[in-house]
Amino acid sequence: MHKAFVLGAGLGERLRPLTDQLPKPLIPVFHRPLITYAFDHLLAAGIREFVVNTHHLPAEYNRAFPDDKYRGAPIAFRDESPVRLETAGGIANVRDLLGNEPFIVYNGDILTNLPLEPLIRTHEEEGNLVTLALRSNGPALHIGYDDASGRITDIRNKLGTGNEGTHLFTGIYICSPEFLNWLTPGKVESVIPIFLKMIEQGAGLGGIVLDEGHWWDLGSRAAYLDAHQALHHQGGTTPAISPNARIETGAVLTGLNVVGDGAVVEKGADIEDCILWPNAHVMAGSRLKRCIVRAGIQAFGSHESADL
Repeated sequence: MHKAFVLGAGLGERLRPLTDQLPKPLIPVFHRPLITYAFDHLLAAGIREFVVNTHHLPAEYNRAFPDDKYRGAPIAFRDESPVRLETAGGIANVRDLLGNEPFIVYNGDILTNLPLEPLIRTHEEEGNLVTLALRSNGPALHIGYDDASGRITDIRNKLGTGNEGTHLFTGIYICSPEFLNWLTPGKVESVIPIFLKMIEQGAGLGGIVLDEGHWWDLGSRAAYLDAHQALHHQGGTTPAISPNARIETGAVLTGLNVVGDGAVVEKGADIEDCILWPNAHVMAGSRLKRCIVRAGIQAFGSHESADL
């Protein structure tokens, strides 16, 4: 298994106005695009080629990866225009790029270091069509999972089993190439109805619980800010303030402030637990708390929990 399909076509509506400037998988996390954490995670598990679908602001992916590579691994981008195809439609749309081997599907808006090797091993040993990476705790326990059989039994009680869900779906799963036969090219469709059909027909929808490591869905500004805090406290991240940022004498920084390349905090500004994207500018006298300042934006005045 050496290919992964990383979902990059989402609109990121809950993160607006941040995603008015960048697709959600490209928002910076400690000075680099969120999607690169997925790439690193997958490379460490043996993946060597990436396929990424795009839709919202597709040119930003070209700017982020001008040579269509990441750490030497090729990235094949495919734009879904004018209609975004959802997850199942997106997979069907890149069928020709995935080949005839099992492949990993990975949501481009999550940040995690859960172990992928047990997922890969379980998929190979159990002979599933699809194997989901699950967690037993989290914000959305929608997956019915039978630990004894290792099979998914229901999703949000859609099949009337009475099971509203016991486990979180991480957005990471492995598909055998035969799964592509369940998909309809060109159809706008989520994978969830297909997974439900597979359960009904006993078609090999399995799972494995992976509670090790951390997992965040960065779909909201609160999760985006909190993930920075958690990563910082765990250690091992890059410096919070870029060496290419300018913090003027007399500026006051409190808590964890992540300040990107070329960003400026002027004398007399006071910021607390903020994220400043590259080339953001906080003007003298400003007071910001838990704010996110986008690239090229000049922030002034007093703001709390605002996206600027």
